[in-house]
Amino acid sequence: MDKYPSQKRAVQYLYPPIDPYDQRMLSVGDGHMVYVEQCGSDTGIPVIVLHGGPGGGCSPSMRRYFDPQVFRVVLFDQRGCGRSRPHASVANNTTWDLVRDIELIRETLGIEQFIVFGGSWGATLALIYGISHPDRVSHLVLRGVFTMTKAELDWFYGGGAGQFWPETWARFVDIIPEDERDDLISAYHRRLFSGDLRTETRYARAWSAWENALASVYSSGSGGESPGDYARAFARLENHYFINNGFLEEDGWIFKNMDRLAGIPGSIVQGRYDMICPPVRAWELARVWPECDLRMIRNAGHALSEPGISAELVRIMDTISEA
Repeated sequence: MDKYPSQKRAVQYLYPPIDPYDQRMLSVGDGHMVYVEQCGSDTGIPVIVLHGGPGGGCSPSMRRYFDPQVFRVVLFDQRGCGRSRPHASVANNTTWDLVRDIELIRETLGIEQFIVFGGSWGATLALIYGISHPDRVSHLVLRGVFTMTKAELDWFYGGGAGQFWPETWARFVDIIPEDERDDLISAYHRRLFSGDLRTETRYARAWSAWENALASVYSSGSGGESPGDYARAFARLENHYFINNGFLEEDGWIFKNMDRLAGIPGSIVQGRYDMICPPVRAWELARVWPECDLRMIRNAGHALSEPGISAELVRIMDTISEA
């Protein structure tokens, strides 16, 4: 999502590039091998980074939000994406599988508690993990909050965001027959899982381009064309999770279980003009989470690489390290 020249200003707020001191493929069962890496200080404050998507994978820039002298940073590619294998697989790939994977990573690395740092779908997963294992979380640092509700999916795939970007929305919708446009998640699902690689890749690129085009407040409305392998994993996994409503028992599950996070501090960094995950959800979440500090960033959209968002996330992690 770092496709806009003005976004390069964000790097001035980040720590210098760093290489991992540990890289491994971890067998999590069900035929899945998950890529895990550690960087920073092996005796530092543990923090685990949860990437977006689902299906987005981690990038080297995600290592740079943390002082490497202070933090022990754990990153991993969730099932089916990035360097994890099998690639683009949705078999045995649910929210609860990912929660178990985080626990296995924690146990394997001998970590008692960690800060959970996640954005977009990563924020969703962070909240679900925290609700499931509150004793293992010392702080939740979230960006671009998404809580996997029907209202949020309807906003982005039902035409809400499309009212702001009609020409971009038209590119996303027009390749679907008119009689299927009342449920675009299902329409894309049929094509992303058609069994024909060319068809899956074509529709995966269209799915990915719609989201990429709206990620930045600086967007021109063009999402560009993602590499086929990346787009296919991203789109298939995201669609798989969305058509199954995040594998949650009921709509609004996160809000109904927020009492489990009582006493756990939280920090939310939210772009004021986030077209993918509208700010109202972050605001509603903060209202039912007394320990949460919500920071709305003006002139910012959804992307992690927005300058204001990058600066605020680094500031929050620096403040935590000084506490």
